Amino acid sequence: MTKNEELTSLKKKMEEDMSLPLRSGATQLVFGEGNPDARVYFLGEGPGYHEDKLGRPFVGMAGKLLDQTLKEIGLERKNVYISNVVRFRPPENRDPEPQEIAAFQPYVDEEIRIINPEIIVTLGRFSMGKFLLNVKISAVHGKPFFVEFLGKEMLVIPMYHPAAALRRGEVLKDFKEDFKIIIKALNGEIKSSKKRETPQLELF
Repeated sequence: MTKNEELTSLKKKMEEDMSLPLRSGATQLVFGEGNPDARVYFLGEGPGYHEDKLGRPFVGMAGKLLDQTLKEIGLERKNVYISNVVRFRPPENRDPEPQEIAAFQPYVDEEIRIINPEIIVTLGRFSMGKFLLNVKISAVHGKPFFVEFLGKEMLVIPMYHPAAALRRGEVLKDFKEDFKIIIKALNGEIKSSKKRETPQLELF
């Protein structure tokens, strides 16, 4: 199967999985989108109002900021892959709960396995928590971490969620500055150091 076929099959499984939470209050499943051969995989938190209506991730104001910031570093949305830790909109855009994130986790992991990106950029603390434990986003945003994930070493870069950047000017400045590290990573300027202690993946 091609990556597109695998992703289509995965989406169908999610749509048919009636055990997934948040379904009852949502319009539709919001699956990931982008280049299946992307070198960079963005993982956000969950769909909002606009995403729920259109069935696409990051299409509201936060999505526009994400698209704009990608262009500023020479990338386009079509070059990357964008997804979320939960795929149905939480009521009133509340934070996803741990058990909800855990329910979607096998599908998120499978999506990452299919895409097989070089870099995972987490947007916000809930997706950051999938890879980095006991850290605060204010302390680690924009810093590269090498973590063991799906049996191999993966470069993870935690960043603020674009919605947070829209709310606070100082966060917006950090958000845009942090994106520059993506290009450094793509250019091979960030090397793994086995001596560096990094947080390890903990399964929910």
